[in-house]
Amino acid sequence: MTARVLVVDDILANVKLLEARLSAEYFDVRTATSGQEALDILDRSPCDIVLLDAMMPGLDGFETCRRIKNSPLLMHIPVIMVTALDQTSDRVRGLEAGADDFLTKPVSDLALITRVKSFVRLKMLTDELHLRARQGSVGVEDRFSLADLTRNEPGRVLVVDDRASSSERIAQGLASENRVDVEALPQEALFRAAEGNYDLVIVSISLADYDALRLCSQLRSLERTRMLPILLVAEPEDNARLLRGLDLGVNDYLVRPIDRQELLARARTQVRRKRYTDKLRDSVAHTMEMAVMDSLTGLHNRRYLESHLSTLVEQSIARGRELSVLVVDIDHFKSVNDTHGHDAGDDVLREFARRVRKNVRGIDLACRFGGEEFVIAMPETDGELARMVAERLRQRIAGEPFRIAGGAKQLNVTISIGLASLDGAGETPEAMLKRADLALYQAKREGRNRVVAAAA
Repeated sequence: MTARVLVVDDILANVKLLEARLSAEYFDVRTATSGQEALDILDRSPCDIVLLDAMMPGLDGFETCRRIKNSPLLMHIPVIMVTALDQTSDRVRGLEAGADDFLTKPVSDLALITRVKSFVRLKMLTDELHLRARQGSVGVEDRFSLADLTRNEPGRVLVVDDRASSSERIAQGLASENRVDVEALPQEALFRAAEGNYDLVIVSISLADYDALRLCSQLRSLERTRMLPILLVAEPEDNARLLRGLDLGVNDYLVRPIDRQELLARARTQVRRKRYTDKLRDSVAHTMEMAVMDSLTGLHNRRYLESHLSTLVEQSIARGRELSVLVVDIDHFKSVNDTHGHDAGDDVLREFARRVRKNVRGIDLACRFGGEEFVIAMPETDGELARMVAERLRQRIAGEPFRIAGGAKQLNVTISIGLASLDGAGETPEAMLKRADLALYQAKREGRNRVVAAAA
């Protein structure tokens, strides 16, 4: 695994030591000796992870971390604070500043590399989501801070611990900011995590009759829980198992005795990261939807039609089923735009699409082909039935005026429809559309507001 790591420390010897350790693992290491220098580097070319000293002159590590996490362009970069401070209050302060983890010097090579690799994997996933969202030109860089992700809605946390006294303390410690469920049975916890809309799972590493790391592995292997953050609660002597857990994909950990403020801070960090990732996923889903949908009418677009109609033709031929296609054109649509304006034209298109959806079946495919032209593909529909559907749609359009300008005006609208049905085993989507289009032009020549079927 390779990634770009920024090491920030005002003591040059510490910088060189971390640089040597990380370079030995083939990381691309950049260095800075002050908080402001680190911010300048990140502004020029963001890194994959930041290792940040807490105590520095001028802009200290806590404020540097806070500025990184408050920047919409940098907030998804993991920050690990590496410092000689070892008090719980210092860890909490770092976590509240937005740090993703807090390691105390001297840090073992194994712990350092394991944590860096874990966060780099997470960063790579986030980068992939960013890339996919941006490809559709959907805005994902909304002006929000990490605090916005947890400000109005408490986190949902599942605690997996078979010791009642332990789970009760954890639940009480989280209660001020989260809704907490407790599950003592690990097998049941797996199902609850998959079914519940949780932001975080906290697992005790000391389960009596079950391997906690196996549960973590199972959570990572299920599709519905693969991205759910996991926080391990361990005993001081569980260092080796903790490192194994991190290697399996555990996001964070706490060592007993648990400090309530540190528990809250670490849980808050994981909930925010989960919600940030969910926000990106929603943007990606919206991007994918926009790629195949017409934003004005809500119907599928030409791109989707071209790929899906080919599948419908192939399946119909293979199964010996009927298939018909309607090409629909709104009559004299240009005069609507010229006389009443493009806003009125948009009103007509939206209302037309609404009436189309009400008059076709769920299995039918309705698409905006371009401008005022639409295509409706009807599986398992022969020419006679398709003509009946087309005639019914024509009547629904012509039978009731269209309201425009917020309902202040009404327009009489009609449509012309060309129809073509599947014609033998050698049929192609292009040929079907061509025949339907020729039938549409015949309908226009014959006076519009009518349905014409292509000759067999």
